[in-house]
Amino acid sequence: MSARIDIAAQQLGARVREERRRQGMDQRTLALVASVAVRSVHRVEHGEPTVRLDVVLRVLSALGLRLEIHGGGEP
Repeated sequence: MSARIDIAAQQLGARVREERRRQGMDQRTLALVASVAVRSVHRVEHGEPTVRLDVVLRVLSALGLRLEIHGGGEP
C-alpha cells in the first residue's frame, strides 16, 4: 500500500473513533448498530487499509457520517 493510502485510512479511522466516542458508544455497540464484527470496527478505527468498503460504509452510516469523493487530487 502507498503511504497516501495508509495516511487516508488512518485519518478515516481517527474520525470514526472520535465520532463514536462523541456519541458515547463503545466499539461493541457500534458493531451491533452497524451489523459488523467488533473486530471490524477495531480495524476501521486503527486505519487498516484492507478493510472491506461495505464494512466502512456500514460503520459510517451507523454514526451518521458519509463518505465524499472530490476530484482534482494528485494520483
